[in-house]
Amino acid sequence: MHLFAYFPYFQPHPFLWSWGRFWGNEWGIRYYSLAYLAGFYILFVGLRWQARRGWSLLRGDAISDYVTWVAMAGVILGGRLGYCLLYEPRETFTHPLSFFTTWKGGMASHGGIVGVILVMIFYARSKKIPFYNLADATAFCVPICLGLGRCANFLNGELWGRPSDAWWGVVFPAAPWVDGANVPRYPSQLVEALLEGLLLQLVLIAVRLATKREGAVALTFMAGYAILRIVGEQFRQPDEDIGFWFGAITQGQLLSGIMLVSTALLAGRQFFSRRETGSQLDSDPRQP
Repeated sequence: MHLFAYFPYFQPHPFLWSWGRFWGNEWGIRYYSLAYLAGFYILFVGLRWQARRGWSLLRGDAISDYVTWVAMAGVILGGRLGYCLLYEPRETFTHPLSFFTTWKGGMASHGGIVGVILVMIFYARSKKIPFYNLADATAFCVPICLGLGRCANFLNGELWGRPSDAWWGVVFPAAPWVDGANVPRYPSQLVEALLEGLLLQLVLIAVRLATKREGAVALTFMAGYAILRIVGEQFRQPDEDIGFWFGAITQGQLLSGIMLVSTALLAGRQFFSRRETGSQLDSDPRQP
């Protein structure tokens, strides 16, 4: 018996509150939008909390300014651009204006991560803050935000899992049928929420409390996300228009593999080079 397979009240819907259809599209307050707004607020509160504890050199009004840059240029622009180039390149180059049709969905977490890294490089240089100090403070807040996004994916009934006979399988109304039936599937969105969200957040808390070494939290996040995304993709249905690379690897696993290799190179440079990379927090006169 499947716990959720025929649950009569599970009807995925992207809106918490729908205003109706206008100009051919339904408009309202989306769960996905609320997840993003909640994530940006968590980042703001998390950065302020870390500043009070002396973990971050980013303080005062600079925090709200930084969060705005992360939200607009990093997450939204980077995530959207990443999706268009990595998952819909043909549509993007054929119809460039499709980039702006955000109400149809389409954000890539790997693109968002790259976008946020570029924002951190720019902001750290402009404020003369060590890059890894800013990266650690930012990465510490990210997993719970990713988890909220995955929960929103579940409520939207999108990014469903592979067909499954597991007792916790879920029937997604919009998923393609198999052998003439809409079969139960893994709720891969919730699996990823637990892995990339809850589990990774607990790991980062442990690392944050265990060491002041700059780069430890950020690089642990990068490696942890890549590994857990690879694991989570085992439950997720590959994108229909992309399928498997080399017959076995999904697009998300391929990108995560590249991310893991890049993280290993950065970790080697940060932790195993001859140059000392001790935390500047130990000598920061502003530390409370």
